Amino acid sequence: MPDRVVYSTDSGRITTCPVCGQLYKNCRCGQPAVPGKKSDGIVRVMRDRKQRGGKTVTVIAGVPDDAGLNTLAQQLKKLCGSGGTVKDGTIEIQGDHCDKVISKLSEMGYKVKRAGG
Repeated sequence: MPDRVVYSTDSGRITTCPVCGQLYKNCRCGQPAVPGKKSDGIVRVMRDRKQRGGKTVTVIAGVPDDAGLNTLAQQLKKLCGSGGTVKDGTIEIQGDHCDKVISKLSEMGYKVKRAGG
């Protein structure tokens, strides 16, 4: 079996199955799906400014999927008094609110770690 290209600057990421040629979400030949993020049960809170025009954002990652991300995001936004969103399984809150978020999540029973600087 020839080596398959994982990334190429010509076409971007490969999203099709090398066996049947279908998109991974439509593949029926038994190939593993595109690997997702593994959760270790720890919620990580970090401050981020990358790709946001210099604006600071508090990012909360690793929240279990069954917890209702939208409801949790709404509670945290109200606590911090700022806006935010849920993207790709992470919660983003505008501004640097790491300390408030960590204390609230700890109160709610999550295992929380501060990630990044």
